[in-house]
Order: sequence, then structure tokens, then C-alpha cells
Amino acid sequence: METTLIILKPDAVQRGLMGKIITRFEEKGLQIVGVKMMQISPELAATHYQDHKGKPFYDGLVGFMTSAPVLVLAIKGVGAIAICRKMMGATFGSNADSGTIRGDFGVSNSFNLIHGSDSPEAAKREFGLFFSEGGVLDYERKIESWVYDMSGGDPE
Repeated sequence: METTLIILKPDAVQRGLMGKIITRFEEKGLQIVGVKMMQISPELAATHYQDHKGKPFYDGLVGFMTSAPVLVLAIKGVGAIAICRKMMGATFGSNADSGTIRGDFGVSNSFNLIHGSDSPEAAKREFGLFFSEGGVLDYERKIESWVYDMSGGDPE
């Protein structure tokens, strides 16, 4: 099991897509273990996107991410990082396949609806930025044996 950080960006929130996007993750069988609606500060955006500092799109990205509230999620499951990234689709909505979040809801190359951690290391760093201690829960779901084959003891 791994946990990934997902941010429903200002465009997803403003367009009223939060429920539809969360539903996709839940219907896939992933577990929501943390939720936080917030307004990202310029300082937090700068820290979160520090790897992009100096790139031509950086200022616009920080401005966009601080322009309206976002919904931050912690999502848990076997292979959650790769699964969520596949569900998100290509970075640009205009290039994303139908059936993905960006492919179904986006056309813009600037407003791409959703962020997802790209590695376990990134997820750990991002959780430290967006959730305080106790903000991500570890709880048992009664449906786990219907989501994963547990016959070998471990979910697969």
C-alpha cells in the first residue's frame, strides 16, 4: 500500500468538478485517507514548485495555484501513485486520452485540473507541506477484501 498526494487545482474547484473527480478515485477502489480544502499561499506554492523556479511558466503556475481554493487529498492503495497518475492523463488536457480526468474535463494546456505526486519521495515531501500531523488517517475499510485479492494475506 502507498499513499499519494492529489491536488484538485483552482480550475477543478471553480468548475465544480471535485465530486466527479473524487468519485473516479473511489470507484477505482482507492481509499481517501485525507482531505483538506485550502487557499495556497504564494510561499507554499513557491516551496511546492521549487523545482520549476526559473522556468518560463513558473510565475504563471504560482499565480494560478494561488488564485482560488484547492482541494488536497491523500489517496491510498496498492500502486496508488502510478494508478492516480494514469487516471489523471497527460499533462495537457489537449493531449490527454479520453477516459482520463484531464482528457474528459480539460482542453487547456495551462489549466490542467489536478496534481499528483510522481514518486513515493515526492509524496512524502508534499504531505509535509500540505498536511499537519494527524491530517492523514490510517483506517480499515470493511470492503478491502472486495477491492483486492487478499487470499495470500497481502493485497494484490
